[in-house]
Amino acid sequence: MIGAIWTAIAIFGTVSLGTLFYLGARIDGLGESLGARIDTQTGALTARIDAQGEALTARIETQGNAQTARIDTLGDALTARIDSLTARLDGRIDSLSGRIDSLEARMDARFDGVDGRLDALSARLDAHVDRHAS
Repeated sequence: MIGAIWTAIAIFGTVSLGTLFYLGARIDGLGESLGARIDTQTGALTARIDAQGEALTARIETQGNAQTARIDTLGDALTARIDSLTARLDGRIDSLSGRIDSLEARMDARFDGVDGRLDALSARLDAHVDRHAS
């Protein structure tokens, strides 16, 4: 009876060990298969991401170039408006400068006239004081 128990134990151990080896090999096969699928899917996703990245980069460059051209156009228009305003201001300043020069000449003439009158008044006062002082 002991021999039969040991035989049963040996058969059970052999079957269990065989099952473990079989399951281990099966798991290894499934792992390799799954690893290959993951590698394939990862490669496909990487390629897709790269393609999308390149498309996005191209789109950004295209829009960036369009925006740069628009900014350049607006900059040129603004520069032209500033140049026009500068020319108008220069013209007004030049005409104002002429008016200021004319006003200065008129004021100088008036001051000269007032100076002449003050000199005449001073002379009359001196003559009057001299007449009464003697």
